[in-house]
This record gives sequence, C-alpha cells and structure tokens, in this order.
Amino acid sequence: MRFIHTADWHLGRYFHGMHLTEDQADLIEHQLLPLIAEEKAEAVVIAGDIYDRGVPPVEAVELFDEFLARMKERQVKVLFVAGNHDSEGRLDFASRLMQDAGIFARGRLRRPMTPVVLEDEYGPLAFALYPYMDPQTVRAAFPEEAENGLDFETAHEVAIAAGVAALPKGVRSVAVAHAFLAGGLSSESERPLSVGGSSSVSSALFRPFCYTALGHLHNPQRAGADTIRYSGSLMKYSFDEAEQQKGVLSVEIDAAGRAKHTFLPLTPRHDVRRIRGTFAAIRDQREQYPASDDYMEVELLDTGIILDVFNKLKAIYPNLMHICYPELQREGTMRQQQGQQVLKMTEGDLFAQYYEDMTGTAIAPEQRALVTSCLQEIYQEERER
Repeated sequence: MRFIHTADWHLGRYFHGMHLTEDQADLIEHQLLPLIAEEKAEAVVIAGDIYDRGVPPVEAVELFDEFLARMKERQVKVLFVAGNHDSEGRLDFASRLMQDAGIFARGRLRRPMTPVVLEDEYGPLAFALYPYMDPQTVRAAFPEEAENGLDFETAHEVAIAAGVAALPKGVRSVAVAHAFLAGGLSSESERPLSVGGSSSVSSALFRPFCYTALGHLHNPQRAGADTIRYSGSLMKYSFDEAEQQKGVLSVEIDAAGRAKHTFLPLTPRHDVRRIRGTFAAIRDQREQYPASDDYMEVELLDTGIILDVFNKLKAIYPNLMHICYPELQREGTMRQQQGQQVLKMTEGDLFAQYYEDMTGTAIAPEQRALVTSCLQEIYQEERER
C-alpha cells in the first residue's frame, strides 16, 4: 500500500498578523492534491494539528471539509488524529458517520483501541491511531493503569501497548501518533507539550510497527529509526524554519511489511525567509537583496536605530513581517533579550525572568510549580474552547 504521510497543517494559522488560510488553500489545491494523484496514493495520513487552535475560524473548517470531500470523490482513504493544538472532542464529531466515506478520525483517546484496517493487494494493513496523549488523558482512559501515577513516557507505554494488543495477529501495522520523541529537533512555532518536566518519549515504544507516522515536530526528520519519522509541517510557521524544506512523505508498505519512504517537497506561493545586512546595503544592492513578496524577517546589522525603517523596507518587501537588531547596543538595568532568543523561551521561563526582574530575587520552586500548573490548565482550556 502506498499512502501520504503529512502532519501539522495548522489550518487557520496567523503569522505575524497575516492570516495564512488562503496560502494553505493554494498549497493544498495546486500542489498537495496533484501530488496525491501522481503518487496514486490509496490513503492520506495526517498525524495531528489539523487546526491551529481548538476553535478554528470558519474558513479553516471549510478548507478541511473541502479536502475531505475531494478525497472521497477520488476514493482515497483519510486517517487523522488530534494534535495538541486540536480540540479532541470537536475533531471526533461525526467520526462514526464518516467511516462509511473512508474517513477515519481519532480525536479522543478511548477504549477499545480498535485499529483501522485497510486492504491492499497483499491483504490487511492495520493503522493504530494515537491522538495527542498526556498523562491526564491516558489516566482517564486507563484508570486501572494509573494508580501509581504517570509521566509522559509511562503514559505512552500504557496507551501504545493497548494499541499493539488490539492489532490482528500477524497483520502488517502502521502507527499514527502526535508526540515528541526524544532527540527530535524542534522549531519555535511548536507549542510545548508540557509546562515543566519532560514531555519527550522513547522512539523504542513504536518499534512493533512496520512504520510510524509522527506529527508535532515541524522539521522533517528521522526519529530513532528510518521507519519512525516526522513528515514536518505543511508550511513554514516561524522564521527559524526558513531554511527547512517542507513537504510530505510518500510511504509504501510491501507484502512483508517493509516500509520505504520518499520525501516530496512542497513550495508555497509565499516563502518564509530571513535576510541579514545593513540598512544601506539592503536598500541599495538589488542584486544581493532582490525585491520579493515572500514573508520576510530582516536582521539589521546596524548598531543604531534607523527612523521609519519598517516602512522604508516595506517598499522592497511588501510582506515584511519583522525587523530585529542583533547588533544594537542597549542600556538599562533590565535584562534584554536580542533577536529571536526570547521566542525560544517557554512561558514558564519568561514568567520566571519577569519575576526576577521585578522583585530582584529568583522565583521559588513552589512558586514555579504553581505557575506551571496554571499554564497547563490554560493550555487544556485553549484546546477545548
């Protein structure tokens, strides 16, 4: 069987104030759909984060609805799970009805862990669908396994073992999961899976499967084995992803369960790019700094502020999003974070720094724990809003 592995569409995403739904629709219509046809894919697997937030804008829902309708017309199966940005309950809506159309959704972790079994020329191929799982959701589904407490690793052990036990004997199998595997390379646009403590899990948990289609990390990458992989996000969603090549994976499972994959690049109508230079060079040297309507971040190497620089550069780059001064000299007693460094800090770290700046003392462990608990509740509320 040949299927397309993709993930992290984040439909409805805002990027520095720009609504990306039109760009996402253009990419799906003019590149992803033709690619699915060219590959003669029998299924499309989306490993979570269909939407960018729990209650996506109407146009994002309409875009996904249109994609599913096109797949039904072509008799291409679609299997998808909820990511940490999705509302698990909303993504489960009408899931039982959609199965008759060849669309299989798993928004909420629930028992029994019945796999989706598709047929190809070699026989059955079972897909174990694992939506985003944290200790709380696993505890709710497997209360008898959670008496001694669960962290991310043990929670995944419980759920994955239950999925493996539900697989038909001797049948080839594929896992679809939204998780952070240890050693993976992350990006700024990924929301952390937990606040405080480790949210990473071992890739060895997925070794029983012929192939594991992962979502969450936006950089396409191997995750502990050639058959355990992240497809990466549909598009670039932060400037630290500027050098990444986005795309999807075409995966083929043979009669013996051996999996081979091919990375197929996707190119949006507006790229995400970062350029560096002095204001004078960027303004005057068109050969080195050609005009572009891509989404741009400019790192100015000038050591002083330039008045109205944003509007001046916007004449060259109409979709200019951000300007930073990595060489700018600043004075003041409050700690200053330069360039992109602040974007790489977690909310907990930012609050701890703010607390220290305001009080002159480091935040106490019990205070940090309280902040962590509050942030975790906010993340959960956002998913279900």
